[in-house]
Amino acid sequence: MSPFVAKPDPFSGRGFVVSRSVTLIGLLVILSVLCLGSVALGTREVSWREIFSAMQGNLKTVGEAAVAMRIPRTVLAVIAGGALGLAGTVMQGVTRNPLADPGILGVNIGASFFVVVGLAWFGMDQIQTYVWMAILGAALTAAFVYTIGSIGRGGATPLKLALAGAATSAALSCFTIAVVLPRNDIAGGARSWQIGGVGGATFETILLVSPFLLAGLAITVVTARKLNSLALGDDLAAGLGENVALARGAAGLGAILLCGATTAICGPIGFVGLVVPHFCRLFVGVDHRWLLPFSAVGGASLLLLADIVGRILARPSELSVGVVTALIGAPFFIWIVRRQRVREL
Repeated sequence: MSPFVAKPDPFSGRGFVVSRSVTLIGLLVILSVLCLGSVALGTREVSWREIFSAMQGNLKTVGEAAVAMRIPRTVLAVIAGGALGLAGTVMQGVTRNPLADPGILGVNIGASFFVVVGLAWFGMDQIQTYVWMAILGAALTAAFVYTIGSIGRGGATPLKLALAGAATSAALSCFTIAVVLPRNDIAGGARSWQIGGVGGATFETILLVSPFLLAGLAITVVTARKLNSLALGDDLAAGLGENVALARGAAGLGAILLCGATTAICGPIGFVGLVVPHFCRLFVGVDHRWLLPFSAVGGASLLLLADIVGRILARPSELSVGVVTALIGAPFFIWIVRRQRVREL
């Protein structure tokens, strides 16, 4: 049975609520440990004294300076991972598609393409402009993929949406390369940014995108009950008094804001929004009132862990977090595809 088909919840009593709360607290503890590990571990060894000294603002040694650079990087990984986890959960709920993900549906690539176009053709050099271009690209790409995936018999099936997203991603990736290749002045930075990563983060850039992220977060929280209604199917949701088009549009807007703002500052990072919701459903079921906070914490933990692993495996260099999440998410995506019983395209 699909996890998106509503069914009675035998754990809806108080005991299961307590269990969910305890599990969420446990995930928060894990996230806290990962935050500490992100500050302590990296391409350069640092001592505990240097960590505490850097947190107090003392930057007298190279190690303390390294810690000072890791702190905003850690904050960005937590914020970006949480945003991508939320966006993936919302997209899966809106489309009732277990394969939905900002990367698989091409939303991240669409946002990236628009940023590159703005950088190459319009001379953009402000992070605020990047965010607006990324949000516009994410919105147009999401609408295009959903429209293409809805054509034909059966409507927007999981496989059709995944194929439409893959084809759109491939096309936009080629267009992006075509835009970047003639521009040697931006080629190096654009290619590095397109891999997706959280290196070079600063609190200034995080603050600049925070209004968009907060707006996306607020919208997704408000639409949690609406996503539960959409999980019942459009006809039943409408029979319960839900405005299906408005609910789907509002939830989609929240996901697009989260994807666009995250892509603008980190580049396109894939598979976080695919892996995390499936993992979190093992603990909380399909109730989005619980699934959304679990996905936010789970996404933050996964991206932070991927960043730490990338720094440790490639010493004295490092692997971009987008590479590590792809190594984790690609096999998971294949497994999900094999599980789907799709009769026809």
